[in-house]
Amino acid sequence: MGRIFLIIRRGDFLVKQNSSLKRKMEARHLLMISLGGVIGTGLFLSSGYTIHQAGPLGTIIAYFIGAAIVYTVMLCLGELAVAMPQTGSFHVYAEKFIGPGTGFTVAILY
Repeated sequence: MGRIFLIIRRGDFLVKQNSSLKRKMEARHLLMISLGGVIGTGLFLSSGYTIHQAGPLGTIIAYFIGAAIVYTVMLCLGELAVAMPQTGSFHVYAEKFIGPGTGFTVAILY
């Protein structure tokens, strides 16, 4: 790769820095790009429709209710993971406490 020289102004004089850039993407970069694309598009499209249907206050209330439900589910899954550590995803808990059909369905749907 070619070298890039950065000229930075410090006080009354210019400093020339030698910097080399690399064309390298790691898994975390790709993950953040994909999450930003999916969450951004879905959130904006869904928010516009929700605001149109329920209005601004209804949308805020609906998002708070949804956030509360997600938060309580995550708390419950955290408690289960600490009390009964299992190898696998959370479908193992559905299979153990509800039944094998429910565990299979949760595993397939998630």
